[in-house]
Formats: sequence, C-alpha cells, structure tokens
Amino acid sequence: MKNPRDIIIRPLITEKSMDLAQENKYTFIVDKNANKIEIKNAIEELFKVKVEKVNTIRVKGKMKRVGRFVGRTPEYKKAIVKLRAGDKIELFEGV
Repeated sequence: MKNPRDIIIRPLITEKSMDLAQENKYTFIVDKNANKIEIKNAIEELFKVKVEKVNTIRVKGKMKRVGRFVGRTPEYKKAIVKLRAGDKIELFEGV
C-alpha cells in the first residue's frame, strides 16, 4: 500500500473550494495514479475522519506563452472528498 502522504499532495485552497467546505466537501490535489479507494483510505488515515464519497477530476495543463516560447502548465488530479456529517478537517477552518 502507498504512503498516504504520497497520495495526498496538498489541499487546494480556492474560493470555490472554500464554498464547498461549508457543505462538508474538501478539495485536494492528489497523485495522478491514485484511485478513489486509495484517496479515501489516505484521507481517513491522515485526518482521522470518515469519508462518504470521493469525486476525482483530471485537470489538463493549459498552453502558456512567454514571449516566443510556448509551454504548458502541469497537469494534475483533483479530488473532492465528502465527509460524514459531524466530521471536519481543521486545515480548512479559518482560511
């Protein structure tokens, strides 16, 4: 089994993710190869909460230009995790 810290890369703090946190849904950037079961187990182990549902999204990189040079922003995988009623992750509180 993978280390939970290798699966969960970092929380994603945006205006939209803060609105979702009010609904007990938290957003994380996760390893591209992680599946929903691995993400669920990693969140439960790291934060000692119970996960009800996991939704994942693969975000493609965007084309960017700097002068005449063209490149891409990195691709990543995002997971929106819904927790059981009454559970919350303190990391997202007060941000």
